[in-house]
Amino acid sequence: MKTVQQIKAIGAKLQRRRFGLLSLGLCIGMLLAACGGGAASPDQATSPAGEATAPSQNSLPGPEEFGMTTAELVASVEKAESLIAQCMSEAGFEYIAVDYDTVRKGMVADKSLPGVSNSDFIAQYGYGISTLYTGHPPQLSELDTPAKVGLGEQNVRIFNDLSPADQVAYNRTLFGENVDATLALALETEDFSRTGGCVREAVDQIFTQEQVSATYLNPLDALIEQDPRMIAAIEEFANCVRAEGFNYSNPREIEPDFRNRLEEITQGLPIEALSADATAALTELQGEERAVAALATDCEEELIEPLQDQIERELYGGPQP
Repeated sequence: MKTVQQIKAIGAKLQRRRFGLLSLGLCIGMLLAACGGGAASPDQATSPAGEATAPSQNSLPGPEEFGMTTAELVASVEKAESLIAQCMSEAGFEYIAVDYDTVRKGMVADKSLPGVSNSDFIAQYGYGISTLYTGHPPQLSELDTPAKVGLGEQNVRIFNDLSPADQVAYNRTLFGENVDATLALALETEDFSRTGGCVREAVDQIFTQEQVSATYLNPLDALIEQDPRMIAAIEEFANCVRAEGFNYSNPREIEPDFRNRLEEITQGLPIEALSADATAALTELQGEERAVAALATDCEEELIEPLQDQIERELYGGPQP
């Protein structure tokens, strides 16, 4: 039987996932055994230290990111922030470990802005990938982006008090090459592959090699994917977006596609440093992102989200009427 805490956690998770709810297309074998032996299987819990613990009989993955329970996620965030602060200090920089609530705010801020409704966000920004790109550090953003929010106000102030040269060195030490790959954003997207610097050092000490790989699949999503009803729904989703001229077989392909194409266009440069051709390509990509986000969101809301909700209720609470 599912506890009240599990129900609340699942509800919160569903609320956060408005776009691209599912990671799709991996084999059922990944569900039954951690391919390559790197990560915990769906019947294993992941400890805050990133080590698989012995599975209990008929256990299910937690409803949070990376198959964690809420308690495991809190512990992992707090440990990671402590390690990040230690790493930055050893490099000669000040960084204040952020509490879980602040990181969670950054996670929830994904694909949202204060005062902007979900529908308006989609219309204006799509997924917020190419449309919110500036090429500048997140601390300097005028908007409350997930990356900026998850860093906490104190760390934003610390960064802003540095000279321009020190700001570059600070973020290189903290994030590595991708200055938008903050802990909050990596957790929300369940993608550690772009993290670097002290963030990556912390992640490597807490999570398994499987979890930090670009091909990681949340074990709860894997459980849902193998359901024959969901397999059929995914095919319907593909037909739904292809009918409008967009070739995506499943929701998980969309956001990585836009991130890769954005990187190809910008090469990480600030917008003002882009060539005329790159600026035109970026404008075209932004228009396509808005169109795809609006269409795919409608297709998901109709075909996938209700079924996902139903399957999760069945998994955690038994058959539903």
